[in-house]
Amino acid sequence: MGKPEVEIYTDGGCRNNPGPGGFGAVLLYGKHRKELSGGFRLTTNNRMEILAAVKGLEALKEPCRVTVYSDSQYVVHAMEKGWAQRWRSGGWRRNRKEKAVNPDLWEKLLDLCDRHEVRFRWVRGHAGTPENERADRLAGEAACGDNLAVDEVYENSAC
Repeated sequence: MGKPEVEIYTDGGCRNNPGPGGFGAVLLYGKHRKELSGGFRLTTNNRMEILAAVKGLEALKEPCRVTVYSDSQYVVHAMEKGWAQRWRSGGWRRNRKEKAVNPDLWEKLLDLCDRHEVRFRWVRGHAGTPENERADRLAGEAACGDNLAVDEVYENSAC
């Protein structure tokens, strides 16, 4: 028997960028469904897009074959075109002059992709894909929640 096959729909965003933000993920496995979300008082859109994929993959209890659907071309291209792997192997630099942004989250995502067989697929946002729309709602609701968590990496680097 092969690895379980899971689909994860992810989304992240901020009310301003940077600003209060949230992530949402919808995990589908056979008849099973799990929804995840969380909000932060100060963060960025890109951090929430990456974190949505991280949290979805972290929720898996055993190695799986996973398709992550995201409306973030940044996330999909960074993973499918090998950008994130190149940034890591280059000491978290995009090139000689520029540091890679969000290395803490890319590191987590790359490590999770080593545990699972993961493909990233782009889905157009706000185009009627039900699970992507649900992930978007989860992220938006989380960003508007009370007692938002502190994105310590972002807030400490922003000072």
